[in-house]
Amino acid sequence: MIDVLDIHTHTLASGHAYNTIYEMAAQARTLGLEVLGITEHAPTMPGTCHEFYFNNLKVVPRVINGQKLLLGTELNILNAAGNLDLTKRTLKEMDVCVASIHPPCFQKERNIESVTRAYLNVCENPYVTIIGHPDDGRFPVDYEQLAIKARDTKTLLELNQGSLRPGGIRKNTRENAKILLHYCEKYGTPVILNSDAHVVTELGNHSCAAELIAEMNFPQELIVNQSLEEFAKFLYKKPEWL
Repeated sequence: MIDVLDIHTHTLASGHAYNTIYEMAAQARTLGLEVLGITEHAPTMPGTCHEFYFNNLKVVPRVINGQKLLLGTELNILNAAGNLDLTKRTLKEMDVCVASIHPPCFQKERNIESVTRAYLNVCENPYVTIIGHPDDGRFPVDYEQLAIKARDTKTLLELNQGSLRPGGIRKNTRENAKILLHYCEKYGTPVILNSDAHVVTELGNHSCAAELIAEMNFPQELIVNQSLEEFAKFLYKKPEWL
C-alpha cells in the first residue's frame, strides 16, 4: 500500500511526548512522507499547552527544510453534546483537527448511547478533519452509526497505530477496529492510518494498521494515505503549499 502521510503526531508541547517540531520534520523527510501533521493535545489534557500555543502557530513555517507540515490539534471530546476544548476562533485557524475521547477529559457516562452521540455530534463540526482512535473499548460506540455519519459529513475515521500495537492501554482495539472497517467498507466511508507518534522513532509507523487492512481485505480506494490530494479534500482549509 502506498502511504505518503502521517497526520496525527505529537511533540514536546503536548507534555508527554519527546521530540521537537524540527526533529519530527527531519524524520518525516527521511521517511519520504509528503506531509507531516503535528496535532498537539488540546488544553483539557493534563500537562499539555495553553490555547495561546495554538493561536501562535501562525509563526511556525509550514515547510521546514523541504518537509511540508500541517499544524493543528488533537481536541478532547468533552461530553455527549460533542463539545470540544478549543474555541471556534482558534479551530478556524488550525491546519488540521483530530477529535478524540480520552479518559481524563470525557465528562459523561461511558455507555454506548452517550459515546455514540458524542462522536455523531463531533462529526457535524466543520473544523474536525479526523475522529481519533474510535477503537477504544473503554468508550463503546455504535460503529454502524459512526461509519454512516462520517461518510455523510466527510469526516475521516482513524486506524491508530498506538491503539493497535501490542501493549497499548486502550481496550479491545483490534476487535473494534475490525468492526469499524466492516462498516466503513459497507457504507463507503474513507479511513486514515496514523501513528499517533509521541516519539520520533514511531513517526510514520502504520504497520499494525496496515496489517489489519490487509487481513480484512479492505478496499484500497477508501484509504486516504495513498494520496495527498485525496486527503486534502477533507481539510477545512487548503495549505498554501498544496
